[in-house]
Amino acid sequence: MPTKKLMLQIDFRSGLPIYTQIVNQVQAQVAGGSLQPGDQLPTVRALAEELRVNFNTVARAYRILDEARIISTQQGRGTFITEVPPPKVRERLRRKSLEALTERYISEAIRLEFSKEEISEMFGEQMKIWKPGAMTEGSD
Repeated sequence: MPTKKLMLQIDFRSGLPIYTQIVNQVQAQVAGGSLQPGDQLPTVRALAEELRVNFNTVARAYRILDEARIISTQQGRGTFITEVPPPKVRERLRRKSLEALTERYISEAIRLEFSKEEISEMFGEQMKIWKPGAMTEGSD
């Protein structure tokens, strides 16, 4: 089975640790269905090289994902996405993914020196006008 190409975007300026970013993004891809049970992930070394991060950072992320039973590392075979988690676990993963997205959004807005009030107001405005598939509507 070919190794699945992970689509990870690491933000080195984010206050979020890199291993947490990896965990959050893999969880989101599993919850969203772009990573399926049985998909093989890159080795720790290969992913560390690709992301240009320390081997131990990726190893820590994989260990957390393994403890959460999202992945399974089989000695000599590789690392694989586990079977679909039960509904409660899947919902917890979805919730954690939403929390991570929200945290990234807020962190970036704060870094751009927006106040909490401005961030909250903009979010409310965007939720009122948002339509599925219309990500850029309303932004002139």
